[in-house]
Amino acid sequence: APLSASASARILLVEDHAPSAEILQRFLAKAGHQVKAAGCVREALLLAESDSFDLLLSDLCLPDGTGLDVIQALRIRQPGLKAIALSGFGMESDLERSREAGFSEHLVKPVHIEQLDQAIASVTR
Repeated sequence: APLSASASARILLVEDHAPSAEILQRFLAKAGHQVKAAGCVREALLLAESDSFDLLLSDLCLPDGTGLDVIQALRIRQPGLKAIALSGFGMESDLERSREAGFSEHLVKPVHIEQLDQAIASVTR
């Protein structure tokens, strides 16, 4: 089912590549989600202090750390937080690492909207 048919989620998007972040944010908002975007680990953690989210959508390579840092910090506050990793790396060891950190899905960039749609539907079900 398309996102618009599923429940609206509060999403924390962590992506340091501004054009990608903008496209993702626009798509997610159009699908009915509430999205807050951060460009680095520090910004993501600041947003998480004042807000709670249903889903973390995070790039793994960030200027001041990694998506793994983000999920580990957020999981302390919100143990059941659902998360999807976005990465340029898709080797088995990369997938393994993100799974161990707590990401339910690992999407390799460039991420296709349909893929993202399915991943969000499956982790937020």
